[in-house]
Formats: sequence, C-alpha cells, structure tokens
Amino acid sequence: MNSSIPESVNAYISTFPPDTQTKLHALRECIRKAAPKAEEIISYRMPAYRYHGVLVYFAGYTNHIGFYPTGSGVQEFKKELSVYKGAKGSVQFPIDRPVPTALVTRIVKFRMKENEAKLSIKAKSKTKPKKVILNH
Repeated sequence: MNSSIPESVNAYISTFPPDTQTKLHALRECIRKAAPKAEEIISYRMPAYRYHGVLVYFAGYTNHIGFYPTGSGVQEFKKELSVYKGAKGSVQFPIDRPVPTALVTRIVKFRMKENEAKLSIKAKSKTKPKKVILNH
C-alpha cells in the first residue's frame, strides 16, 4: 500500500495483490448490502461507510484484512470476535481465511441502529422546550 490518498475505494483495492483484492471486494459488497444507504468514502486513507456518522472502516494488509467497527461494534460482538486478533475498535481477519460476512453484516446493521439512535437522541434534545426561570 502506498502513502498517497486513494481517490476511490476501487483505486484503494487495486493496490493489493489479486487474492487480497478478492477478500476486500467481498468485504466491501457485504458492507454495501448490509447498509445500502451508507455513503462510501475514503477516510484516514482507507474505505469507510457513513450513515448518520461513520459506521465502519476496512483496510488491507500483508497478512490480514483490518475491520474497524468502532469500540462499540467490537464490544457488542466480543464473544464472536474473540477468535480473531483485535483491539478496542479493530479486528484482524486473517488473509488465508474467508471473511466472516454473516458476522460483518450483523455488526454493520448494529452500527446503523446505533447511529440512528444517536441521531434520534440529538433530535429530541433539540426539540425540548427550554426551562424559563423567572426572577421575582
């Protein structure tokens, strides 16, 4: 992977060896099917999906595919993700194993609901009447 910022997700994926490209395309399609209304962008030099805020990111590496569903996405699915290397907001899918698309779909849908809930809370807080304190 070079250090320049890719102009598109296709351009990003094209910088990897064919077998890695296949995995990245599979992950991309999985995310797009799970979140058809999400906007596909490049953020932090990697593909990202935005729906009322960022949902997930992914990236290719020599030995794994990095998947970044934020801390809450990892926490919610920590039991299923425990078979993979990872950190607070990331997971490493080994390059020599299939991408767990069913799990990724569930994580993306969880993140969509989470972002929708945050949006709903923001909207409600904007519509609440302000308390008026009268001095006597």
